[in-house]
Amino acid sequence: MHAMTRRHFLKTASVASAAAATGLYAGSASAAAEFTLKYGNNLPMTHPMNVRAKEMAAKIAAESKGRVDFQVYPNGQLGTDTDMLSQVRAGAIDFFTISPEVLGTLVSAGQISGVGFAFKDYNQVWAAMDGDLGAYVRKQIAATTSLFAFERCWDNGYRQVTTSTRPIHKPEDFKGMKLRVPPSPLATSLFRSFDAAPTSINFAEVYSSLQTKIVEGQENPLAVISTVKFYEVQKYCSMTNHVWSGFWFMGNKKSFERMPKELQEIVTRNVNEAGIKQRVDVKALNESLVADMKGKGMQFNETDNEAFRAKLRASGFYTEWHKKFGPDAWAMLEKYTGKLA
Repeated sequence: MHAMTRRHFLKTASVASAAAATGLYAGSASAAAEFTLKYGNNLPMTHPMNVRAKEMAAKIAAESKGRVDFQVYPNGQLGTDTDMLSQVRAGAIDFFTISPEVLGTLVSAGQISGVGFAFKDYNQVWAAMDGDLGAYVRKQIAATTSLFAFERCWDNGYRQVTTSTRPIHKPEDFKGMKLRVPPSPLATSLFRSFDAAPTSINFAEVYSSLQTKIVEGQENPLAVISTVKFYEVQKYCSMTNHVWSGFWFMGNKKSFERMPKELQEIVTRNVNEAGIKQRVDVKALNESLVADMKGKGMQFNETDNEAFRAKLRASGFYTEWHKKFGPDAWAMLEKYTGKLA
């Protein structure tokens, strides 16, 4: 298994460009497939998510002997995050990868991993998401929606703040800043605690919103900042690591259950295996991109995370979300992160 280095990342771009001509990655072009499964996401074709999804689709086609045609629609081709969430709930598409922050608009507990400055490192992240916290979230999803989540959460990375006006060194630097955040109550609450002016904008519209100065900045992991070329419209990148962000690989229950058990097993195993590989890719890619984007003119700075945690404690952010999630869910989070409030 190779890591997603910058060199490999660029090599995949030519393959992805060819796929763009057809608008999808298909595991099999065979018209004889018994089951055609559509998977949508909002990331570019060169992102590790779609590189691994393409590989996964081919494996599903091969192992199912052409019975399953797993089609990958990247780059928001099937709509915005909220569009695709509605489609997968209705069964119009079969799968969708959703960030916990956006999932929180549908299942409140789904966003608990997005609590600001909670996870200090990846060891804490994967212990929680592959352990009791992840199991709790999947149970809440299955109990309250027409959806289910596969066992292995995919990675997006720690989120950083980019801006066109000024770097962020301390919490006070956020005051009055017009900052794009996902359509997420938790993300909005986080940046309001720093006295920023957060604005929810769907991902597909972020670049143009930055370009036209509707907002001054945005926050995303480095792999996203690079693949979407935010460095073209942003000057500063502050390494806040304010939230770890992942992707739940979601499926429509009825659609999935139409397949025989042996085909469900093939899809499940390959989705989970691809997720584990994608985690390695994203971590390696994020670590390699600072030097690359510095070369493109973006200025980077480090921050003191403890100052931001202190501001969140003083603002009542942790107390508020402790109440909203409830004592049981909060205790499960703190089992992995340590005391937050």
